[in-house]
Amino acid sequence: MIAIVFVAINSQVKKFSEIFFEPGICNSIKHRCVALLYVQHIIELLKCSPVKDFQAVLFTYISLFFINNKKAMSKHAYIFPGQGSQFRGMGKNLYDSNSFAKDLFEQANDTLGFRISDIMFEGSDEELKQTKVTQPAVFLHSVITFKTLKNARLAMVAGHSLGEFSALVAANVLNFENALKLVSIRAKAMQKACELTPSTMAAVLALDDEKVEEICTAVMNETGEIVVAANYNCPRQIVISGSIKGVEIACEKMKAAGAKRALLLPVGGAFHSPLMAPAKEELTDAIERVFFNEPSCPVYQNVVARGVTVPAEIEKNLVAQLTGPVRWTQSVEAMVADGATHFTEVGPGKVLQGLVNKIDKNVLADGAAV
Repeated sequence: MIAIVFVAINSQVKKFSEIFFEPGICNSIKHRCVALLYVQHIIELLKCSPVKDFQAVLFTYISLFFINNKKAMSKHAYIFPGQGSQFRGMGKNLYDSNSFAKDLFEQANDTLGFRISDIMFEGSDEELKQTKVTQPAVFLHSVITFKTLKNARLAMVAGHSLGEFSALVAANVLNFENALKLVSIRAKAMQKACELTPSTMAAVLALDDEKVEEICTAVMNETGEIVVAANYNCPRQIVISGSIKGVEIACEKMKAAGAKRALLLPVGGAFHSPLMAPAKEELTDAIERVFFNEPSCPVYQNVVARGVTVPAEIEKNLVAQLTGPVRWTQSVEAMVADGATHFTEVGPGKVLQGLVNKIDKNVLADGAAV
């Protein structure tokens, strides 16, 4: 019926039929029913209106449907960075200018048992690089920034690795203090795992995901060394993780396979790899002692790359993330598929904004303004 009406109209109006059936516009039963109602109304008008007036009527109704439907489908996603985005002085402006933020920093100092705010504001780069400091520091900057935002309306949230804990606070799954305690326990457990086995990570550029995975599997089968794809940051940008020897061998093979670059990263361990398994038990025990609320919006978790709303599944995925990959590319793609058109990064740096723009150039990516 819709097609018959549109075919009867000239080419100018026919352009609207292309918009009308644009992928993602009428992709649900609800949207198609609304579309049919619009067209049925137009047909009724046609029965009592001159044909010469029909073009204007159709033009108006399709425009109205398109605008309203676009607005209804547009969703705002908030995203939170992970370890590596820290910098000296992070959060000091918030502490100095906002009494509420200052109180949260002081609460964090009391909870952690040391003045992490002093390290964040005035500490050395070496101090900030310690996992047990970096993770709570980035978490604090992100969460306190978020809590000082005005009129934040969350349709969905996601965090990169550590940033997932910040996302859970934003979605009201965890309260501030419990989340901070979990982040601190996670950081210390991961630090212990790093000290058990010398390990590292490397960034691989301009090589397809499948090829990276294939090489990692081959290296493990041939040498017995651990090396896996750990972070799917954006198309053709992956971080691998594992034993020092395994990562070094994999880097050479990836460059031989056509990778533009395969560079070791200055990190203290093989995060998101099987070498983090020793940290799982400690984090699991800590999570079991904390109450997880139902989220106020879907949380797109790293290991499954889809929106999760069941607290028990959220808990399970947090533990799995220690040894599983950060599927950031796939997570952003899933959010876009579910209607996200605007991504706001909350926390130190602009890394995630850049990654989102590389994953999908048609969405808006910006940083939080406080």
